Amino acid sequence: MSARSIQAVNPAVAFAALGLLVVVAVPFAFILLQAIFPELGRGSLAAPFSRLADTLGDVRLIRMTGNTILLGLGVVALSALIGVPLAVARALFRVPGAMLWDLLMLVPFMIPPYIATLGWIMTLQPRGYVHQLFGFNLAPFLLSVWGIIFVMTLNTFPVIYFAVSRTVEAIGSRYADVGRVFGASAWRAFWRITLPLATPGLAASLLLVFAMAIEEYGTPAALGRRAGFDVLVTGIDLRVSDWPIDLPGAAILSLVLVGLSFGAFLIQRWILTRRSYQTTTGKPQTIDKRPLGRWTLPVVLGFALVAMLATAVPLLAILATALSRTISGGLAVSNLGLDNFLAIFTDGVGALRALGNSLSLGVAAALFTGLLGALSAYAVVKSTFRGRNLLDVLTILPNALPGIVVAVGLILAWNQPWLPVTPYNTALILLLAYCCILLPQPVRYATAAFHQVGDNLEAAARVFGATPMTAFRRILLPLILPTLLASMLLVFAVATRELVASIIVAPVGMQTISTYIWRQFEQGSVGLGMAMAFVTILITTIFPLIVLSLLGKRGGLL
Repeated sequence: MSARSIQAVNPAVAFAALGLLVVVAVPFAFILLQAIFPELGRGSLAAPFSRLADTLGDVRLIRMTGNTILLGLGVVALSALIGVPLAVARALFRVPGAMLWDLLMLVPFMIPPYIATLGWIMTLQPRGYVHQLFGFNLAPFLLSVWGIIFVMTLNTFPVIYFAVSRTVEAIGSRYADVGRVFGASAWRAFWRITLPLATPGLAASLLLVFAMAIEEYGTPAALGRRAGFDVLVTGIDLRVSDWPIDLPGAAILSLVLVGLSFGAFLIQRWILTRRSYQTTTGKPQTIDKRPLGRWTLPVVLGFALVAMLATAVPLLAILATALSRTISGGLAVSNLGLDNFLAIFTDGVGALRALGNSLSLGVAAALFTGLLGALSAYAVVKSTFRGRNLLDVLTILPNALPGIVVAVGLILAWNQPWLPVTPYNTALILLLAYCCILLPQPVRYATAAFHQVGDNLEAAARVFGATPMTAFRRILLPLILPTLLASMLLVFAVATRELVASIIVAPVGMQTISTYIWRQFEQGSVGLGMAMAFVTILITTIFPLIVLSLLGKRGGLL
């Protein structure tokens, strides 16, 4: 590599390295340091490793770890049980209303898990909506391990549904047909040919569901504590939020949680490297889809039942609660009105400030992660400097860092007494948390886009005297911008309603959408919280759709 080319990549590399260092490396490094040196917060490196033995040997940690694994595996199993059959039916057969079912399966992504959980609490609790309408009480089920798994599954199964349906659709039924020619039954051909070829998509989605389940905070906090089912996430929160504060213990528990996430990634890699899953073509074989025949009604009823539980019930519960003047008044027509929505928009309880804070942070997180993600992907894909593999690791690391671990790392990193200036207890600490948690989205999208852009375009610009940043800004960035904007909209939608980091590191006196909803529910103002939740779902669903529609009309997003 010539001196000129080294000089050319330095600005992008320098910015990417600095951004990844601050956003990703610093919080993770301080978690490691705090776990090793328990007196780090006092500026001392005394007694290294002294807390490891008693923390790792604590019976409560063993129980929480076991519960976390049980929760993750339970959600994975139930999500697969629901998602895989629906995905296979959608991919291989002509399902009536297929596009409508896809849309309804997408809606649970738009409902934050903690909001869906609050909706299920209002539905199944004593004197809840099911009790009022049908006369029976399902609170014992809701406040059980299987109830927690059930509620979390309804939010995560779409990951498996979309991944497997698209993978199986790409494979088609032609390979199974070959097996049928040689005497295999339809079930045996699917089990021995189609399903193994779908292993990459299935393994990736199962891994993602497991990671989502073990790092989810809202559902275990709302239901698990009432059921006496403590997991690592709630244990970490307890150590950083209740007196006496135990930062070394929180750091060690965080490393255990990271270890579980990383172990899941290793298992996925092991599964995918054992054999080849290549097919001769990746084009969807829609012409191979066959009629369902006598299975049409059962399949449609299955889609309808899942859509009702995952989409209709939480949304209707949220809306009914938001429209209720008093919770004790129930579903009576006289008890319904717009009082809670009016209270939000008149800002009598600080709701508009919380809404403005979250929207501002969401926009800032989308812009910063978009820029950092594009430059990081450029440095990894398009440059050849020696340290690009380290940058690549830093871009992947947030995938294994649950939100609560990121929050703990930021507390440890920026709450040190020797720091002359710190973002701690300011809005900037929340922005750093959102950026670390959501950075993998723009990086993944930008990396894929850069792989599709040839090197000759940048080389031609350099020949005509363009600086590295000019070539990046005027040529490469416009080419990947449509893909990058899609990832930035995803970052915006998730950042505006992020819960766990917001609860732990939000500055004193500052509310976001998620903390506002959570605290209203804890204080008994459930109607206000649900009104804010409904407004949040509308904003984070409609705004990205409007932006994508405008970009599509202008030819900016294909």
